[in-house]
Amino acid sequence: MELLTNEIRPYAWGSRTAIAAIQGRQVPSAGPEAELWMGAHPAAPSRLTSSGQPLNEAIAADPEGMLGAKTVGEFAARLPFLLKLLAADQPLSLQVHPTADTARRGFEAEEAAGIPVDAPERNYRDPHHKPELLVAVSDFEGLCGYRAPEETGVLLSKLQLPSLERIIGVIARDVGGSGITLATVTRALLAAPAERRAILAEEVSAAAARRVDTVPEPAATAYRLVTELSKYYPGDVGVLSPLLLNPVRLSPGEAIYIPPGTPHAYLRGVGIEIMAASDNVLRGGMTSKHVDASELLRVVDYSIYEEPVLQPTPVAPGVVEWPTPVREFRLRRFRVGGLYPTISLPTDGPQIVFCLSGRVRADDGAGEVLLGPGEAAFGAARDDGQLTLTGFGEVYQATTAV
Repeated sequence: MELLTNEIRPYAWGSRTAIAAIQGRQVPSAGPEAELWMGAHPAAPSRLTSSGQPLNEAIAADPEGMLGAKTVGEFAARLPFLLKLLAADQPLSLQVHPTADTARRGFEAEEAAGIPVDAPERNYRDPHHKPELLVAVSDFEGLCGYRAPEETGVLLSKLQLPSLERIIGVIARDVGGSGITLATVTRALLAAPAERRAILAEEVSAAAARRVDTVPEPAATAYRLVTELSKYYPGDVGVLSPLLLNPVRLSPGEAIYIPPGTPHAYLRGVGIEIMAASDNVLRGGMTSKHVDASELLRVVDYSIYEEPVLQPTPVAPGVVEWPTPVREFRLRRFRVGGLYPTISLPTDGPQIVFCLSGRVRADDGAGEVLLGPGEAAFGAARDDGQLTLTGFGEVYQATTAV
């Protein structure tokens, strides 16, 4: 294994305490620290600490040696996953990630149009989809997937606003909960003229603030979230998303899987996030970055997402994972020490091992490294490989499901 040097992304919503505290640096940090990236994505590739070489360049120089023939055969000469430590002190944007087909077509169209890949208005920065899994490290709060339309209808009705009567009527005429209803309601909120969106956001936010202490759950939580989001993004129609989407509260160890097309927003907390290695994000609000509501509405999946929370599944003593249908990645958590001072599992694909806490020795059969809190290492693919961890700590392993 080889130690990695990893870049921290300083997005404005990031924490000035969480990542710094995990890595044992001065708290608060000089500025917001939102995401620690571990992988080979060209926007912020990890570097092999011994040589300083970017991981994507090392992979390009020897694809099969680094990734293995199976991974190269399915995903070409690129590491197909990206691992992150995410720390949100403020709400992130309302967003959707495209499917593989949509990403490919969108990327090709923007390339043909001559839009620079780093242009602010660019929607598709690569031709790949971006399903993702987030595992809570702290208590974590977010929004994920559509509620049933009748739930949204009740939430809107309780606000008692004449401006919402048409939308409420659409829902009332289709209580069965079709995607057509969800599409109509979402479009009415997100794709209205800009002035109308701002007025609607202010009206609904004010009504939610008035009603939050007078209604039972789940309306109270929805109205609380609308009120809180409006403080960060006044006049932004994205703050109404808690009326459409499921509020999610994760305890440490619980997770949410976000398939392509699923609308979501992370609100606050610290988590381990793994995704297909892509930077494609379609935003619908709550951000200073490029918003393309029409494109978001074109690719969003209007399915009702009734159970977005995943519980960990035991794999071996001291080891759990959160299964998903994605082949680009698999995430496991190892708790080493106590009853399990040594844990060893077969691993034949490329892997990144990240130490969240403690001090652990990681050995992939080709070499060993000592990892402290906030440190990570890369292990190249090996036939009949084995990852062995010794010491004491909490460790996450990212690899493929190939």
